[in-house]
Amino acid sequence: MKAAGRILLVLGIKRFRGGPKVSATAAGSPVPLSLRDVLKISGFKRLWLAQLVSILGDFLAVFGVINLITFKWHGTPLQVTNVMIAFIIPMAIVGPLAGVFVDRWNVKRTMIISDLIRAALILGLVFVTRLEQIYVLFFLVSTVSSFFGPSQSVTLRTLVPVNGLMSANALMSQAFYTMRIIAPAAAGLLVYWLGYNSCFYLDSASFFFSAAMLSTIAIVRMVNAKDATEKTVGSLRKDYTAGSRFVLTHPAISFVMIAMMTAMFVLSCFSPLISVYVRDQLHAGTRAFGIISAMVGVGLILGTQVVNAVAKGFSKKYVALSGLFGLSFATFVLALFQTPWLAGVSMFGIGFAIAFIVVPAQTLMQQETPHDMLGRVTSSFMAVFSLSQLFGLLLSGGLANSIGVRHLFTSSAVLLVVLSGIGFLWLRDDKPAEEKAVAAAGS
Repeated sequence: MKAAGRILLVLGIKRFRGGPKVSATAAGSPVPLSLRDVLKISGFKRLWLAQLVSILGDFLAVFGVINLITFKWHGTPLQVTNVMIAFIIPMAIVGPLAGVFVDRWNVKRTMIISDLIRAALILGLVFVTRLEQIYVLFFLVSTVSSFFGPSQSVTLRTLVPVNGLMSANALMSQAFYTMRIIAPAAAGLLVYWLGYNSCFYLDSASFFFSAAMLSTIAIVRMVNAKDATEKTVGSLRKDYTAGSRFVLTHPAISFVMIAMMTAMFVLSCFSPLISVYVRDQLHAGTRAFGIISAMVGVGLILGTQVVNAVAKGFSKKYVALSGLFGLSFATFVLALFQTPWLAGVSMFGIGFAIAFIVVPAQTLMQQETPHDMLGRVTSSFMAVFSLSQLFGLLLSGGLANSIGVRHLFTSSAVLLVVLSGIGFLWLRDDKPAEEKAVAAAGS
């Protein structure tokens, strides 16, 4: 680490003296691209715009369904939760297998067909009359999305150079979290003005827009001809095993995957309990609940900006580890101090820290994974996301009833500290690629 520090110091002195601008990661490597630089890449800009509109449509549909079940059908909390579970389960189960096919298929065609199928399925929500129909439609939409997600990751990696991946992932995350904040209010206004079906029509239209944008992108990706033609169960199993083995035997990728799983579990576990925490621990009302809940999204959006600006010269795995430590600290503050303003700061910190986990984790995965395995590895990340969200939804209520919300938050903070310590020890002997390159050059 001292050697790396001296290298960074020398590079900094050269830049200060007017030497050539170089990356802080390794001498001779290209300078990291900014958010603006990445948006100048025509193909990525179209991909980003397509997803910006599509994500907004998705959230409009989700909140439209929640409004429908809650206020028109007078559904129970369990029924609302079941909708989310129906959406999460396919990504956890189908996702890993979907990645095997994505690594064999034309990703552009896969994304366009996925968008068109989802557009048709979402239109089905206009005609639903029973909860079971919503469950089935959400299950099917999620199944199709299991093929779209890995295809999008492969496309991003194909369109964006390695030194622009951090900015590209930050932009994708910002789009997701910004729409997550805007969508509830937008859905409420749409339902009030135009009725529930307006949310579903707009979501369907967003998928058509996405498909149209994707059709204009040129995606050049080499696919192993032998793998593409082999369609036996044995060959599929072999590909799946190879992808799983790569994840499990790559220390940095396996760690950031666990870190992402932890972050999503905390977010999914805390989100439905914040209202109870505000009521029972803070003795506050709906206004405080709205502000405190919104601070998570604000932290996520600002965190993606900051991590993109400050973390480009650092090892991605250690940036994710710092996010895990930050998540531990913010959770401790939330559990130990029962004041509304500190609760807001803590929720902001939770969102901010999660951004420091998710963005570098996605970037590391795209940088370190061979192109012919990227679909499988991405689908594994998606499955981890989904499982952690599912466990958070299923366990949070029961645990809170058993030990109380405050004790649940405290226990989560302790576990996060332990996991952070284990992560530090795990990664201590795993030298980053840039340090290995410097060591090899000096030998």
